[in-house]
Amino acid sequence: MDTQHDNALAHALAAIPGPVPPSGVIHVVIPHTSRFTVVGNHLAQHAELSLVAIGVGVHIQSLPAGTEVGIKALAARFPEGEVKIARALRELEAHGYLSRTRVRLTKGRVATRTVFCNQPKTALRGGVVPVAAPAVRSTAPAPTLVREHVHVPEPVPVAVAVAVPEPTAVPEKPRPVPEPVLVPEAARPPVRLPLRTAPTQPRRPLPHPQTLTPELRQAASALLADLRRHAEELVLSEEAVEELVPGVAAWLERDATTDAIRRALTADLPKPLKHPARLLRHRLTALLPPPLPGVHDLAQPRRAPVTPFQTCDGCERAFRSHDPGHCRDCRAQYWEAA
Repeated sequence: MDTQHDNALAHALAAIPGPVPPSGVIHVVIPHTSRFTVVGNHLAQHAELSLVAIGVGVHIQSLPAGTEVGIKALAARFPEGEVKIARALRELEAHGYLSRTRVRLTKGRVATRTVFCNQPKTALRGGVVPVAAPAVRSTAPAPTLVREHVHVPEPVPVAVAVAVPEPTAVPEKPRPVPEPVLVPEAARPPVRLPLRTAPTQPRRPLPHPQTLTPELRQAASALLADLRRHAEELVLSEEAVEELVPGVAAWLERDATTDAIRRALTADLPKPLKHPARLLRHRLTALLPPPLPGVHDLAQPRRAPVTPFQTCDGCERAFRSHDPGHCRDCRAQYWEAA
């Protein structure tokens, strides 16, 4: 059987006119007379479609009108599974070969209408009238093809042209698709978003001295006006100086030196400084030192008076007492004897 098959193939190759390519596929083309579908190379050799999408497109194009071509129907026919078939259908839709729309039927039912176009680009240009039947038998002579497709003369018998009945595929049981697990709304944790107007902490008031004397006011005003000599950013207006005078006066009242106040107000200034008066107000309030302790506060605390030791007149045992006499045990014995 193998020798006869090889001889028949050799006769078929010898009957092909023209040179035979040294490598690659060699086409032996026999004209179809029944059960054939015309498929364009734009689909069979599409550069962007996957092989599964091309196969599904060719299969759908070969089916008669009215055949079910849903995902479950195709998955029952082929072993690729619903995921690959669904991806292939989406590819065909993206390139215009397939169109799936949902239409409303009678009694409120909804169905999916699938339309397959064998030449989407030509249909978009309006150059052809679509027909209902996907496969049309052509009575015109076969077109002349170049090199790749060489027709074999009919008188030459070819063993490979024997029609072989197509095997009947046993439909497989559709694979169950796991349904997505839906989390009830009550089980989901509430999403807490920050308020647009979040409550802000009240601003601390500017410190004030117990008595704002003219001397303190003059010293505080001069210190604030002199800050721009030490930091160019701290240029204050007269209104800002007048507002910050009580804060500097409170520092001076607590015996803070002018150098200490100047260092606290001019150290580590932000770059750039947009609001110098606000910064000085914050530092005068947040960095206010406590009052200096007095002399009596720094003195060492007095120790509590210690009760001296006494010698008992009866048992000569030592005990603590401010007055000499007998200890507690001797006094108890005396009262029992009495």
